[in-house]
Amino acid sequence: MQEILQVTISGLATGAIYAMVAMGFTLLWQTTSTINFAQGEFVMLPAFLMLGGIVVLDLPLAVAFVGALLISAALLGAAFKRAIIDPMIRHGVLPLAIATIGLTLALKNGVKAIYGAEAHPFPHPFPVEIWRVLGVAFSSYDIAVIASVAAVVFALNRFLNGTMTGRSMQAVAQNPEAAVVLGIDVKRLILYTFVVNAALAAAAALLVTPVYLFKFDLGESLGLKAFYAAIIGGFNQMRGALVGGLIVGVLENLSAVYFAPAYKDAVALGLFVLVILFRPEGLLGREEARRV
Repeated sequence: MQEILQVTISGLATGAIYAMVAMGFTLLWQTTSTINFAQGEFVMLPAFLMLGGIVVLDLPLAVAFVGALLISAALLGAAFKRAIIDPMIRHGVLPLAIATIGLTLALKNGVKAIYGAEAHPFPHPFPVEIWRVLGVAFSSYDIAVIASVAAVVFALNRFLNGTMTGRSMQAVAQNPEAAVVLGIDVKRLILYTFVVNAALAAAAALLVTPVYLFKFDLGESLGLKAFYAAIIGGFNQMRGALVGGLIVGVLENLSAVYFAPAYKDAVALGLFVLVILFRPEGLLGREEARRV
């Protein structure tokens, strides 16, 4: 029982990071019907920027993170929308998906050319200790990650539900045409959505990189599992992305400990296939009407 609790807590920490990245998928889908297959690289690039600030400019981690956050908001938020999304979205979802896959390759190979293919260590933003409570041992870093993601989710929820801008963003997500009639600046609020997505990716980079080390292909597996998590929970529900990420993280850890580590990466794929077959809208998702 104690071992199960330890593995579950560790899985929740991993799943919380998946959930943060998955929420970015959900945000973009709700507002623009965009699937950004470069989402994992949107986590990798801020990690590269932070590491560059620490190694090259000798900046403290906190300052490097703020700088990476601002640059990500500009490049992966505003510039990404204007340079790729706006020109491509009129051509449909498939050309846009291909464009984001191309962006994935460009970002990975660009970082590989600069930093090489080897893994680089990354400083921990939180102390790393082993705590024992009632015989259960767990890492202080895992608890810090869970608490940090909970704080981000709470702040995002307060922003979306407690501010005029957030409520307007939700109105745009639910019905863009009606939002225009109500006088809402849809283009500006969609831009805000891309900026928020970039900020979530930068926060995920700060939390995941010390555990997985910095490498040019860091975002490949992370982005794929976050995509699975978003589908599993419900691609049109923020809370679905959160639940999907936690489920994937916990099941991965349990399978690695009680079955075999080789099965760990297959868990998300297997659950994804089951959900697609038996509940395509996701565990917490809702069916959407399609106009023809």
